[in-house]
Amino acid sequence: MAEGGPPAAAVGRDGFGVVEAPPAARLVEVAVDAAGVAGSRTWTYLVPDSLADVAAGEAVLVEWGRRRAVGIVLGDAPSPDGVTARPLGARVRADGPLLPPLALSLAREIAAHYLAPPALAIRAMLPPGLLEKLELVATPLDPLAPTPAPGSEPSKPGRDPATADLLLAIAGGPRAVRDLPAPDGRAALVRRLRALEGNGRVHLEWTLTAAGAGPRHERIAQLTDAGRGVAGGSRAPDGRPVGPRQRSLLLELAGLAPDDPGVPAPGLAERHGQSAAATLSRRGLVALATREVTRDPLATRRRTGRRGARPSGSDLTTTQADALRIVLAAIAARDPTPLLLDGPTGSGKTAVYAEAIAAVLEAGRPALILVPEIALALPLVDRLRAELGAEVAILHSGLGQGERADAWRRIRAGAVEVVVGTRLAVLAPLPDVGLVIVDEEHDAAFKSDRTPRIQARDLAVTLGRLAGAAVILGSATPSVETYGLARDGVYRRCTLAERAAGVAPAVELIDLRAELAAGNRGLLSDRLTALIAALDPGVGDRAILVINRRGAASAVLCRDCGHVQACQECTRPLVYHQAGMTLRCHHCGAAAPMVARCPACGSPRIRFLGGGTERLESEVRSRFPALRVGRLDRDVVERRGAAERLIDAFTEGRLDVLVGTSLVTKGLDVPEVTLVGIVSADIALTLPDERAAERTYQLLVQAIGRAGRGERRGRAVIQTYQPDHPAIRAVVAGDADAFYLAELALRKRFGAPPFGRTVKLTVGAEDREAARAEARAMAERLRTRAAALPSRVTIAGPAPAYVPRRGGRWRFNLVLRGADPVAVLGGDPGPPWSVDVDPESLL
Repeated sequence: MAEGGPPAAAVGRDGFGVVEAPPAARLVEVAVDAAGVAGSRTWTYLVPDSLADVAAGEAVLVEWGRRRAVGIVLGDAPSPDGVTARPLGARVRADGPLLPPLALSLAREIAAHYLAPPALAIRAMLPPGLLEKLELVATPLDPLAPTPAPGSEPSKPGRDPATADLLLAIAGGPRAVRDLPAPDGRAALVRRLRALEGNGRVHLEWTLTAAGAGPRHERIAQLTDAGRGVAGGSRAPDGRPVGPRQRSLLLELAGLAPDDPGVPAPGLAERHGQSAAATLSRRGLVALATREVTRDPLATRRRTGRRGARPSGSDLTTTQADALRIVLAAIAARDPTPLLLDGPTGSGKTAVYAEAIAAVLEAGRPALILVPEIALALPLVDRLRAELGAEVAILHSGLGQGERADAWRRIRAGAVEVVVGTRLAVLAPLPDVGLVIVDEEHDAAFKSDRTPRIQARDLAVTLGRLAGAAVILGSATPSVETYGLARDGVYRRCTLAERAAGVAPAVELIDLRAELAAGNRGLLSDRLTALIAALDPGVGDRAILVINRRGAASAVLCRDCGHVQACQECTRPLVYHQAGMTLRCHHCGAAAPMVARCPACGSPRIRFLGGGTERLESEVRSRFPALRVGRLDRDVVERRGAAERLIDAFTEGRLDVLVGTSLVTKGLDVPEVTLVGIVSADIALTLPDERAAERTYQLLVQAIGRAGRGERRGRAVIQTYQPDHPAIRAVVAGDADAFYLAELALRKRFGAPPFGRTVKLTVGAEDREAARAEARAMAERLRTRAAALPSRVTIAGPAPAYVPRRGGRWRFNLVLRGADPVAVLGGDPGPPWSVDVDPESLL
């Protein structure tokens, strides 16, 4: 609920002033985008007569304490008791409301659930930097009125030379005030502009002018009727001859189709000379105009249709048809009850998605598809564009600022039928949505590690409820929470019992303890090596090798003193990367040069322990030189477009072996993959986190599912030092229910999701003991509050964070579990604490 302004806002000052709200005055709730606004609090402001038509979603300028700030109107508000409301200052021009009502409702949910400031939730929904730069723009209102000449009588109002210069400066159109001449200083300039505004000569308005986020424009050239005649051989109207380059340009334009909007002028300049188009324009033979150019990352991507999808003309399987009937009924009834669509990898979930999207587009409502990695969704994007002719926009953090801003504008305007993206896409400014799909709903990538710390899968369910949209949660390995909610009947569930194509691969388990005893110290067991050697690229055989760790060595150790080189910031072991011969921290990103001698004892006997994707790629290349090998990990994904190019190369048969982290286990549907090798199944099992077994199980099942999707049966090899671990045994036996039921029983004991909610609090301080003392004090306060509440909430900790030091600050965690831990917390505790509601990891 909206509240009155901050205490300082009740003090009268120069500026907007303070007014008593008359009984019939309109009050609005505003999310203030200013430093120091914590928690889910909003503020109430009075709407002056000049802004009587202000609408929800619009940006406004407001008084905030002793400064001005940008606010977003959320809607009308009741009158706050005993508080004097301050009026809105001015409308900020931003081409209408920044967000539609549906997005504003979602922002409210984010603020309430994740304890995030509402303005910060709204900021996350906008193009980067949109609220960063606010400018005052002056526009001439009556350009036909006589403009005072310099030197006019200074005694008459508005007739002094400075005012005449000012009117001349803005006579050509809108100008930013900061760019106008100010011989007497900025304050005098603004007073002069205000006076001109009062006289009806100038309009002043605040405008959002984010660098890089505005529309991009280009000049285009078209033939005039006279130019078309000259291109056909007629003489120019002015009687002057047309040069060879000019004639070549005219002939190029004459070859355009009648409905062609024109040719970009920069390209014409490259082909026909810099001055040809301008000269022809002055002669009336070419018309030059300016048009807005949409920056669309899909514009140059070819439409390939059904690659990796259900064969054209084939029917849905019985279980696919059953799932589709449930979704179609939900679309028709606007029923947001989520449907868990699970089943083995390759069982045809994508086919159900495509049919459901076609149905919702037929009903005239758009669709939203969330994926953990955008590169792995491109086959579905290709199919939607090729077969449905759908207008698709993609949203992810790898886009440039201009691309994201253009996609945001298209979505906000309702010009997009399907939005596909990573977790960012759930914040897209959709005016409406009829179908929400979360593919690989179990994936940890849907959880944000920055405020607001949203869980995009859970927020997608909320969006479905707000919009009355059907919701599909798809995964071959559902999260334990989703499985439990479906088992309890909160969600619907439809299981695709078998693969739509191919057969399940044969799974072999390799005990690495035996390999080590036999003297094999490489990353590949003898069995996996033999299977790689047996690949036949001539018939299209391909392999995927998974090791969920980047780099060439996971630790660098001194053989004499045992010193392990660690990050100075967060104390975690540094990982050796061959590229650049550097040591990198995978937690904070810090880098350090490789040393020739031990920093502790000076010994040159440095040893590299373990291995990651770089070492595995190098080992496969050296042992199998005839195979074409590519690597996909976070280091590759950070290079723009590299992941898409690599996946396309593997899909199209230009690579034989794909080495990677968990990225290669998500969404790849390549029928020619006959071998999958999990090089180390134990990496995640050793982490002290309650989801360690779940993550390992999901990784293994997803990886194995990439094999055997074509006519040839696949084979999967799991290498592990823990062959008897329950998660690994469940994978080998194919017994999903046994694993999930055991995990649910364990979570029920501790009140973990889905049987309760979890909140993680983290405190950071430069002094370790100060951080520990603050954590202990907070734990005591919370335990006292919990004891006074009826619902049972436990507080664990404080305990050092898994990465105990980051950014120069020592960190300690508290974990709250129970039916309503947020009630115990009572809101955002503010600095030095950070809050993570529904954390993906407790590390």
